[in-house]
Amino acid sequence: MKARNNNHMNMNGSPPPPPQIEGKAYDNRNPYVQYSPVPTSNSPAKRPIDKMLDSLNQCGKKVEGASRRADTIADNVWQHLRMGPSLADAAMARLNQGTKVLTRGNDKVFQQTFKDVLPQEKLLHSYACYLSTSIGPVIGMLYISNKRLAFSSDFCHYVSPAHPNPTYYKVVVQLDQLRTVNPSANRWNPSEKYIHIVTRDGYEFWFMGFIYYDKALSNLTQALNPSHYSSGGTPHP
Repeated sequence: MKARNNNHMNMNGSPPPPPQIEGKAYDNRNPYVQYSPVPTSNSPAKRPIDKMLDSLNQCGKKVEGASRRADTIADNVWQHLRMGPSLADAAMARLNQGTKVLTRGNDKVFQQTFKDVLPQEKLLHSYACYLSTSIGPVIGMLYISNKRLAFSSDFCHYVSPAHPNPTYYKVVVQLDQLRTVNPSANRWNPSEKYIHIVTRDGYEFWFMGFIYYDKALSNLTQALNPSHYSSGGTPHP
């Protein structure tokens, strides 16, 4: 989607809420959008409730250990879960993602999600969030490496008639293609915060529903200067 002039403010000085990405973002005219087919498996598919129970069993100890921090992020987690059309699906997505990270490691999950790992590429940060699209907010993970930022949906979607099979929706932008990273918020509900990203060739993406919004904004802003990472900048959560 070609960027518009989004520097205007409404009368009370608040930025406008994020527009949904138009349908053209779902076809080949957006060079940053990728489609990843759902991998086939010979093993019988588990029911969603079975997946959730497996995730709960494997994540139980980690959740217990992190309970001391629960109060500080409870509001952000609630905002994250309620952002999408299904709170249960959002909760299951976070549990499943947590299980994958615990069992495989964050680096391995990133490499398996984006097969074309670049030479000397190192994963620095990852954040659960949503991407604004023409079908509504799409839940997924936003990764920041020393080479690019990459988003992958947690679930497969039917994105357009041109792609009749369910696919994972992905956005990949090289760091040197980033032009601006701007914070924004819903004027009626300031707790709903967004991050607006524009590429050098004018494509724009809106991310929202971050559990760790301030950290995500800080690290995405640093990504505007790729030399920060290539010169040995220290990654942090």
